[in-house]
Amino acid sequence: MSNYVIAGGSSGVGKSLVSSLLSKGNRVWVLARSRKDLPVKEDLNFIEYDFSLSAEEIKGLPDTIHGLAYCPGSIVLSPFNRIKPQQFINDFQINLIGAVNLIQAALPALKNVGNSSVVLFSTVAVKTGMPFHASIASAKGAVEGLTRSLAAEYASSSVRFNAIAPSLTNTPLAERLLNTPEKQQSSAARHPMGRFGEADDVAAAAEFLLGPESSWITGQILGVDGGMGSLKTL
Repeated sequence: MSNYVIAGGSSGVGKSLVSSLLSKGNRVWVLARSRKDLPVKEDLNFIEYDFSLSAEEIKGLPDTIHGLAYCPGSIVLSPFNRIKPQQFINDFQINLIGAVNLIQAALPALKNVGNSSVVLFSTVAVKTGMPFHASIASAKGAVEGLTRSLAAEYASSSVRFNAIAPSLTNTPLAERLLNTPEKQQSSAARHPMGRFGEADDVAAAAEFLLGPESSWITGQILGVDGGMGSLKTL
């Protein structure tokens, strides 16, 4: 039985990841603003925490952590000339600084395991320039830099750091981008595989990177994007 910490585990990709980890007999600690409809189970521990706010001390983490996933994020798309500096600050807070705070709090417990793993989340828009993504792509680009830097710094400590770069995924976070049949059809058509992502698609990749099957993988950015970031089919 392993211990996993999932930030943002009450919704979307995080919730799917939590469900899968619990089904395989693991213990899971979820940090989120609200528990929502997470089940009440002996092996599920909930810690109320808002990563969009300034750092508060994170308490209640286990003494050993085999894997940590930081799932909170934001999707605010806007023309560059309309983006206020505060939006960049907000995106960096939730996507980068929140991850930094949790990783720093969890590092002692991660080091207590022979081969532990941290999974962060980027976006396909970092590698593939997309209009209206200036703020979120900047924040997620910083997440990719953090991932590689920490992978190098902690390689000798056997703490692995990887990130997943998904394309548009059907989660509550992306609801307004997929809330009509027309939007869904348009999004599906933009992807080489002819569909947008589902939470389980991304969660499965995260679970692989968290687990022992990926014990020789670190410093990588894994595209889970239906081919969006690397294929051109027209």
